[in-house]
Amino acid sequence: MRVSAVAAMGALVAVAASACGGSDGAKAEGTTPRATASAAKPKPAPPKAAEPIVLAFGGDTHFEGQLRSRLGNPSTALGPVASTLRGADLAMVNLETAITTGGTPAPGKEFTFRAPPSALTALRRAGVDVASMANNHGMDYMQEGLRDSLAAIKRSGFPIVGIGRDADQAYRAYRTTVKGNRIAIVGATQVLDDNLATAWTATGAQGGLASAKDVPRMVQAVKDARKGSDLVIVHLHWGQELKSCPLPRQQELAKALVAAGADIIVGGHAHVPLGGGYLNGKYVHYGMGNFVFSSAHGQTAKSGVLLLRVEGRKVTKSKWKPAEIVGGLPIPMKGAAAAAEVERWNGLRECAGLSARP
Repeated sequence: MRVSAVAAMGALVAVAASACGGSDGAKAEGTTPRATASAAKPKPAPPKAAEPIVLAFGGDTHFEGQLRSRLGNPSTALGPVASTLRGADLAMVNLETAITTGGTPAPGKEFTFRAPPSALTALRRAGVDVASMANNHGMDYMQEGLRDSLAAIKRSGFPIVGIGRDADQAYRAYRTTVKGNRIAIVGATQVLDDNLATAWTATGAQGGLASAKDVPRMVQAVKDARKGSDLVIVHLHWGQELKSCPLPRQQELAKALVAAGADIIVGGHAHVPLGGGYLNGKYVHYGMGNFVFSSAHGQTAKSGVLLLRVEGRKVTKSKWKPAEIVGGLPIPMKGAAAAAEVERWNGLRECAGLSARP
């Protein structure tokens, strides 16, 4: 990305941060005169026009290892990257853990992740507005862990997609309005261990995760989200670990979901960043990499925040704000190191088959 575009996006984020504290104004004081038969009915106020917004996306997040103690102070649990998340109009991450202190670890899994309900408080205080739990760790503690997770989500009121008491809830979009933009967000996973896929996939009679392996169901979920929305975002867990280019099945799914009405598709799983760009005029990012992740090191410590400026249904600007994970936390990069990492990230677009511009 050229320096001018990066500077423009930085200004956009600053403007978004200052705008978040605004209000709609107070009601006028005094009494209202009694209406008479001849009084004209007041005209309803016209709907506010949608404003441009800035979205922020971070990658795989959990609170294992040295990160667990940070939940003792949820306000600072995510470290300095929180200022970037708070500066956006809407921020989202992949919550790669069950929310439980009980349950039984999934059989045959080398790594199982869980965190207490304070993890949701930490995300909220860091500026995260919504997360997906549709991933290969969202049910690491099986059905008991799922029940605990759903109960914690309900108590907290924190928006989570891709998981539910049944398929209808798991595939259902989270809906919100930001600066006049009606946004719908769907979450699903294309990565499920073969021996766990049946037990973890949400159905009409079973709680679990939204599976992106069921392409017709995913297409329908996007079509449902499209109704009554200005902007449809799909968050996917997909790809192959440590592979920085998307798999054919990722590219096929992206095309199907764009055709169904998705405007933005983002995701992760590979633990390294993948490329982002435009597919048939819509924005696709194949992998955020790790974000808040205790075991990140070497190439898996390459991280960042994806910032998108959106006007209506169009992503008009994008920026990769690189970070290096140290002690499990993404530390924003600066200067020449940041510029070099942005250049490397831009190079990942080529094997993804995406365009730099709409």
